[in-house]
Amino acid sequence: MPGENLSRDEARERAALLSVDGYEVSLDLRSAVGEDEGAGPRTFRSVTTLRFRCNEPGASSFADLIAPSVTAVSLNGRDLDPGEVFDGSRITLEDLAADNELVVDAQCAYSRTGEGLHRFVDPQDGEVYLYTQYEPADSRRVFANFEQPDLKAPFRFEVRAPEGWTVWSNGVGELGDGVWRFAETKPISTYITCVVAGPYHYVTDSYSRTFPDGTTLEIPLGALCRKGLAPHFDSDDVFLVTKQGLDFFHDHFDYPYPFGKYDQAFVPEYNLGAMENPGLVTFREEFIFRGKVTQASYEGRANVILHEMAHMWFGDLVTMEWWDDLWLKESFADFMGAFSLVGATRFVNGWITFANRRKAWAYRADQLPSTHPVTADIRDLQDAKLNFDGITYAKGASVLKQLVAYVGQDAFLEGARRYFKRHAYGNTRLGDLLSVLEETSGRDMSAWARSWLQTAGVNSLTPQVLLDAEGRVEELAVMQEAAESHPELRPHRVAVGLYRVTDGGTLERYARTETDVDGARTVVAELAGAEAPDLVLVNDDDLTYCKIRFDATSLATLREHLGSVTDPLARALCWSALWNMTRDALLPARDFVDLVLRFAGRESEIGVLQMLHAWAESAVTHYTAPGRREAAGRLLSEGARRELYAAGPGSEHQLAWARFFARVADADADFELLRNLLTGAVAVEGLDLDQELRWVFLEPLAAHGVVDEKVLAEELARDDTASGKRHQVRCLAARPSEAVKAQAWAQLVESDALSNAMVEATISGFEQGSQRELLAPYAEKYFAAIERVWADRSIQIGMHVVQGLFPSLQQSQETLDATDAWLESHREAAPALRRLVLEARDDLARALQGQACDAAAG
Repeated sequence: MPGENLSRDEARERAALLSVDGYEVSLDLRSAVGEDEGAGPRTFRSVTTLRFRCNEPGASSFADLIAPSVTAVSLNGRDLDPGEVFDGSRITLEDLAADNELVVDAQCAYSRTGEGLHRFVDPQDGEVYLYTQYEPADSRRVFANFEQPDLKAPFRFEVRAPEGWTVWSNGVGELGDGVWRFAETKPISTYITCVVAGPYHYVTDSYSRTFPDGTTLEIPLGALCRKGLAPHFDSDDVFLVTKQGLDFFHDHFDYPYPFGKYDQAFVPEYNLGAMENPGLVTFREEFIFRGKVTQASYEGRANVILHEMAHMWFGDLVTMEWWDDLWLKESFADFMGAFSLVGATRFVNGWITFANRRKAWAYRADQLPSTHPVTADIRDLQDAKLNFDGITYAKGASVLKQLVAYVGQDAFLEGARRYFKRHAYGNTRLGDLLSVLEETSGRDMSAWARSWLQTAGVNSLTPQVLLDAEGRVEELAVMQEAAESHPELRPHRVAVGLYRVTDGGTLERYARTETDVDGARTVVAELAGAEAPDLVLVNDDDLTYCKIRFDATSLATLREHLGSVTDPLARALCWSALWNMTRDALLPARDFVDLVLRFAGRESEIGVLQMLHAWAESAVTHYTAPGRREAAGRLLSEGARRELYAAGPGSEHQLAWARFFARVADADADFELLRNLLTGAVAVEGLDLDQELRWVFLEPLAAHGVVDEKVLAEELARDDTASGKRHQVRCLAARPSEAVKAQAWAQLVESDALSNAMVEATISGFEQGSQRELLAPYAEKYFAAIERVWADRSIQIGMHVVQGLFPSLQQSQETLDATDAWLESHREAAPALRRLVLEARDDLARALQGQACDAAAG
């Protein structure tokens, strides 16, 4: 539809013309239950009353609404013909007065893609559950509005729901005369309004805080999930982290939580990790763990809880003006998530996870052809949708960590406090934040911002060591490099650590200094005269954002002693650096896999271990020379099996190795062990096969044709739940059959019958590393279909299909050429679509380079 993709210029023009006084939104959701009627989409009634001012009376503008039909439109008491003013995505508003009232009565559609008002039917008990998800611009699928972040306003919702349901929204709600009425919100943006409705399981708690002036803040807390997940819902831990986070942010922000209550809803078929709707945060329900998981999963959930809580200030209280400055909320929330995780919870090693996992996401994104500055150029809503990426989140957070090292923590936090008080309930740009940081730090922030926020690309830092005749450090320098495409050499505040192998065989730091690296070569004078190091670790303690490289001596030391690095953060940084070298074709994939097989069993940090598993699997699948791939896979599965038996019985390391073994199993003996574990014919001491682990074991058996549809149906009968159905769909699509693949392809590409969650599950099963030949015919089909898919499907489903079905396993020059041919012949395709294909092309080219490096190693 022509008006669906709102441009930045249109948004700026509308914001200059209009200001909003308030919304009253009435939704009738009683149609959510019962049988479907007719061939069209299932709809609900939405009535919006929108009051706004226009500073140029007589001017024209438009409101946003995506709906199957509009029943009535009234502007300032004047009835308008819906057929004339509504085009499917916009309502034309002409001859505006100084003060205006728009009333829109529409039939809006329930969603099955996680965009707008999502409707989910639980196969376990037939109950219906609803929730909304809007970012960046899907509230217009639920009510008429001005869908842009800088036209903030108070909202008042009322909802009619089926009998027996509970309804939640941003404000406190009360049920009366069959209608749920909610307290008016503070001025907020459209995309963070929210409604959740259904027979959810709901648990309550409360938070109290007394401030130095004697005032007390009481915050009602709530947590909810589907009834089927209630037996697994550890709400006590959710509330514990919530209270710890509220204490932490009150201590550091000096601005009381401003949105009244604090509910947290764990909802089904959710596209994101979570969403920061004030007073009603929504999360994907996979954060409720149905089986045993490692502490890394609990840490990950805590991080997301705190990330969303940080948004109450960074994003909700103070909001970016347009999506160019998305980093003003996401980068800060990502940084604050880790900062508060370490400072307030039991997860004191959160910065290790940040260095190893979050930054890996950023490093990959920053080397793609689509990389962009942290402050991006967002032309329209499709750009905005794709900009929720590793740059905006993890690189931005890394840059903020560097900023804290640059200006000092006290100055940084004081800047945040002034920022909140100065811009509460308003909208900001980059300059607004920089001005308060200049006030609090006394530093000129413009040069820092140019280098770190307004240029793209990642620098590499490599130590250069010169020893004197006595074997001591005569000179140690840090060499900085940048890619030709993004040549900016940035100022870095780094710690440089010197390590040596002790008599006891451990690798320990014996010298450290912090210094400012600037330009191509920086001499670290403080380390002159130190004893010769076995390992030089640039960016020790992970203060800056860069790729670490090693000199020859350091690399040789790691090949023999990586598992002996005593400091877990230093060890994680070394692993991350080695993985970046593998991806950059500087280290053969076989060497990386060998390091994992030799040293991963000694890794104490469970989150790092699980990351190593993912990297090792990727090294074999994408970066190992084709002629060595089978042997490398065999070594990996043998190593995983060995570590499974060696791990402590019942430990989380044992669980991690069991899951990894299932993922890399590739021989009859492996499949026999998995089958015997499932049937109970054999057991591994301490390994509890809960339902989630059973599905993990079944997928490789299905993918290799060891179990059939009947076995999977029997397993679903054991686990006849929404989660079980997703697992079964994935396993069914994984089977090595031409007919199976053709059916999955038709479901994904030729039909829109699958929900978002089932699309994800089907894609996950469809792509199997052991089925390259079986999947080869779909490369040509992919390029023939994607433009049509992008045009016909919602952007969320389009992204799933375009990213998930790219022929990444057809690793040949022929596939690369086919990708280039599509890009050349589709220069006028939607920029967001081209971006996704360009990113996939870059991953493929990188894989081919890595394979060449591995082959050249002999």
